[in-house]
Amino acid sequence: MTSVPGRRSSTFTRLLRHGFTDPSAAERLLDSPELSAVRDDPVLLEALGGTADPDLALLGLVRLLEAQTGATGRQELLDTLISAKPLRDRLLGVLGASEALADHLARHADDWQALVTYEARDLHPGVTEFEHGLAEATDTVSLRVAYRRCLLSIAARDVCGTTEVSETAAELADLATATLRAALALAEAAVPEDAALCRLAVIAMGKCGGHELNYVSDVDVIFVGEAVNGADEDKALRAAARLAAHMMRICSANTVEGTIWPVDANLRPEGRNGPLVRTLASHRAYYQRWAKTWEFQALLKARPVAGDLALGEEYVAALRPLVWQAAERENFVADVQKMRRRVIDNIPTAEVDRQLKLGPGGLRDVEFAVQMLQLVHGRADTSLRSGTTLDALGALATGGYVGRADAAQLDHAYRFLRSLEHRIQLFRLRRTHLVPEDDADLRRIGRSLGLRTDPVASLTREWRRHATVVRRLHEKLFYRPLLDAVAQLAPGEARLSAAAARERLVALGYADPAAALRHLEALASGVTRKAAIQRTLLPVLLGWFAESADPDAGLLNFRKVSDALGKTPWYLRLLRDEGAAAENLARVLSAGRLAPDLLLRAPEAVALLGDGEAGLRPRTRAHLEQEVLAAVRRAEGAAQAVDVARGIRRREMFRTAATDIIGSYGTESQPAEADQGALVDLVGGAVSDLTAATLAGTLRAVVREGWGDTLPTRFAIIGMGRFGGHELSYGSDADVLFVHEPRDGVDEREAADAAGKVVAEMRRLLQTPSADPPLLIDAGLRPEGRSGPLVRTLGSYEAYYRRWSLVWERHALLRAEHVAGDEELGRRFVELIDPLRYPPAGLGEDDVREIRRLKARMESERLPRGTDPKLHVKLGPGGLSDVEWTVQLIQLRYAAHEPGLRTTRTREALAAAHAAGLISADDAGILDEAWVLATGVRNAVMLVRGRAGDTFPADPRDLAAVGRYLGYGAGHAGDMLDVYRRTARRARGVMEELFYGGS
Repeated sequence: MTSVPGRRSSTFTRLLRHGFTDPSAAERLLDSPELSAVRDDPVLLEALGGTADPDLALLGLVRLLEAQTGATGRQELLDTLISAKPLRDRLLGVLGASEALADHLARHADDWQALVTYEARDLHPGVTEFEHGLAEATDTVSLRVAYRRCLLSIAARDVCGTTEVSETAAELADLATATLRAALALAEAAVPEDAALCRLAVIAMGKCGGHELNYVSDVDVIFVGEAVNGADEDKALRAAARLAAHMMRICSANTVEGTIWPVDANLRPEGRNGPLVRTLASHRAYYQRWAKTWEFQALLKARPVAGDLALGEEYVAALRPLVWQAAERENFVADVQKMRRRVIDNIPTAEVDRQLKLGPGGLRDVEFAVQMLQLVHGRADTSLRSGTTLDALGALATGGYVGRADAAQLDHAYRFLRSLEHRIQLFRLRRTHLVPEDDADLRRIGRSLGLRTDPVASLTREWRRHATVVRRLHEKLFYRPLLDAVAQLAPGEARLSAAAARERLVALGYADPAAALRHLEALASGVTRKAAIQRTLLPVLLGWFAESADPDAGLLNFRKVSDALGKTPWYLRLLRDEGAAAENLARVLSAGRLAPDLLLRAPEAVALLGDGEAGLRPRTRAHLEQEVLAAVRRAEGAAQAVDVARGIRRREMFRTAATDIIGSYGTESQPAEADQGALVDLVGGAVSDLTAATLAGTLRAVVREGWGDTLPTRFAIIGMGRFGGHELSYGSDADVLFVHEPRDGVDEREAADAAGKVVAEMRRLLQTPSADPPLLIDAGLRPEGRSGPLVRTLGSYEAYYRRWSLVWERHALLRAEHVAGDEELGRRFVELIDPLRYPPAGLGEDDVREIRRLKARMESERLPRGTDPKLHVKLGPGGLSDVEWTVQLIQLRYAAHEPGLRTTRTREALAAAHAAGLISADDAGILDEAWVLATGVRNAVMLVRGRAGDTFPADPRDLAAVGRYLGYGAGHAGDMLDVYRRTARRARGVMEELFYGGS
């Protein structure tokens, strides 16, 4: 073939048009002697262009022609190829989709004949036909050759579209069945004396048992053995084990013809640690006493396939009743979901986005969802007991256990994902579930699935779309039918019975299914637009509620919010149209008592959940003060002004709690916050800023009502303790000092009287019972403690601290910071106390001993009776007090010369101590971890119980909710307690060395 130099030949252009990516190489192959007779035949070029990879198909065809023995064989192949369209489509389709099968044809040049016949019995072969195809195999090598020849015909029907994906999967399972039988026959023939001693049944599990196998997959099996009449049972079982092991090796061993697939017996009782073969009685005893939930789930697909089929049927008949009792087990759904999460967690990070089988929105999501519903409802409805995923999904839809539209979408997505999996594996006949990254691979796969226009982009788009559908429907499957059961719409539509609905709710963790159904009926019944939107929202919301430790509370709280806001035009629209709002609301309503209580006092705050990231981000102190002071100016009187300020505080407390909960739980679009310290700092800063703004507004309101614009004395509020350290929790009191200074010309008694009235009125107004939570002011850290005046002048503070201050008071001043009132006065107070809390000469030995004595006394006297000290997060060993006193001792000793230590915040001071070389990196890390964990526990307890606490809750459901907040799944509260004890124990060791140890 010649062409004008510098100009492309017409063949080159035609090859490009037909989908060749390397037309130059294709031209050379077409010019080869083997194709000389047909290289210009338009039929051949058209057929090659119709394959998944025309370049690969052409290369495979040339290799096959080269492998033919003599000119006669080549001519026969070419004649049949050009004249017989069925063979042409099958052969070129396989060559363009599978490099591995092209290699097989090049080694076994006559096997292309297996694709010539095109009769009805060839279109849908079963086990009998495949057994016939393997009948001449006499050893492991010939078995592999025969297996590949059968596989060739399956692949040909698949790539040509003669069979659809479920039929292909069934054929692969039937071929596996025939192969197991052939391998067992070879094993028995090799050791006939073993075969004579025992009955051996091979039970297919997994995808083979479910009649839905992949091209390349482990074939999961379980073996059952019995002695023949008169034989010794132990000898019979040893013989059966030898036969089983030999059969497995025949299938999985590498030979000159490669391997077939691994036979995996690890689903047997006790896994790898258990005997390979057990008697039926031994199997029954294990499953009755020891089996875990996942083992019953696996038995859904058990199917006798080889060996003694009668014994296999006895096995299935004996164990099948146990399968349908699995849903009654405690934490059944949690166990199944935990296993699913564990699978996802074990995927390497670099692979999770390409995992077709195990990743989110992958095949396993569909299979787990279907199997869970089968286990819940299959006991009462035998039509649901199919081991095949798509058949079971169809039965669930027919019975009303899954919505028909949802089932149809999931069926379509599952078929697409399985087809994609098949095409990926078919190329090299290797076991993989990763979508390739190379464009050439994606192009071939896309074209094989009929995506011919921009196949790479189209394939990626379709894959992501179907994965999104699976992710979205995966949990909705459980919940939408619950609404259909109570909504009583669409006469004649199959729906869950009341009993089945209750059964499903119990399995999903609802403690009071009758109440849950009443809530659903109230929310979703009727033909109003409101009810229709609720029916759209609730399937997803129910799933999110079920992920919490208290789904009943989540649903009840949602009903209360909906009752309060259901008539407003924006509420349901917000949940329906703002993607994150509904999920955020579900997390908040089911995470404990505090956030729902705050929300239900003013339900319109739900709008914050749909305002994107900005809606949940806590506002700065400046913004808060600006809003509070503006509201105070508009109010009529101090009482109304403080009511408004407390309302803002409640709303912002809800915003902070919602941010905390959502950050801890994570959402579908954003994972949980991995850095617990970041959440702790966020909450501490936000609540402290909010408290400061509330005090500033209350101070302004009281002064304005009693004295107009100007108080006779300058007045400042100093934050102490956690308030001054920006570390307040949701239930913390506000520790403060009050300081004033008479204005020029004002009598000191008048000034003191005015300041005292301000303090008294502020405390009264902030504690007055109302719909909003009170803000308790604690001035117990003032000079002379509770015996001293509530408010002093700056001069009085100076005189007291100069003459009378004790070491504990200087210690307490480490957290002092101006938070509200006169900024200049606050600055001067801080300047006054700096030499006290950062003594230039450090601490003397007497002071150090006194601090240690005070700490020891506190440990022995202040811990509540009956409390487990090891689980008291404030005063227990390794708790907040241990960490803070250790850090504060370092500050008292070294802050005068280390500016970084001059901070009121614990974590900042700890980091500064490490930076200054005063504490090792390991010790600093241990103390920081313990402080963050203990603070997180305090926050969690308040969120869950709605009241403050320094110990883990005794109630199991509350304890589980604290665990869920801290990242522990269902059933792992014990792990949480173990981690806390271990963390606190390490922190106590560091504290004893640094605080009580060296000088």
